[in-house]
Amino acid sequence: MLRGFCVPWRGLGFTGPRCGVLVCSGGKLHSVAGMRRRPRDDERRRDVTEDTAAPTAPPGGRETADYVQVKMPAESAYLSVLRTAAAGLAARLDFTLDEIEDLRIAIDEACAMLLAQAIPGTDLECVFELGADLVTITVSVDAAEARMPARDTFAWTVLSALAGSVDSRLGPDDRVSIVLAKRRGG
Repeated sequence: MLRGFCVPWRGLGFTGPRCGVLVCSGGKLHSVAGMRRRPRDDERRRDVTEDTAAPTAPPGGRETADYVQVKMPAESAYLSVLRTAAAGLAARLDFTLDEIEDLRIAIDEACAMLLAQAIPGTDLECVFELGADLVTITVSVDAAEARMPARDTFAWTVLSALAGSVDSRLGPDDRVSIVLAKRRGG
């Protein structure tokens, strides 16, 4: 479950920036948007050396992408949480401030297009896939009468200009998705 709240950071043992989104699942706090939980003394590995540490990339040199999924009510009141998560994740990939702001606006625009079709009381789902210099964002809702967003509108033109690559999909059970892909420096 995703909940937005403000807490004193020092008491929770987090390091890093003082802003972000906290995700709580299974009674445990997880880090998103650049926050890291400081390991307790008994959690620190003292036997890890350069020889015994796991490689940073799998064999073949390709890094696996991080995957973050945010699910929230399909209501515009919750979009600020999604924009904050997107900004934090893009900052983690060293996107510039302009690129981060473009991504925030693009997510807002994609969500606005989808919320118009969303069934009241359902969830909006957003999946972030983070590569080395690429973030791919898939925003989805369940629609009463699913239809592809019109590509000849001003909103789609703005979305394409801000995100770089934009696509839309119709999935099973009237699920409508917009996929955004933004590359750092591109």
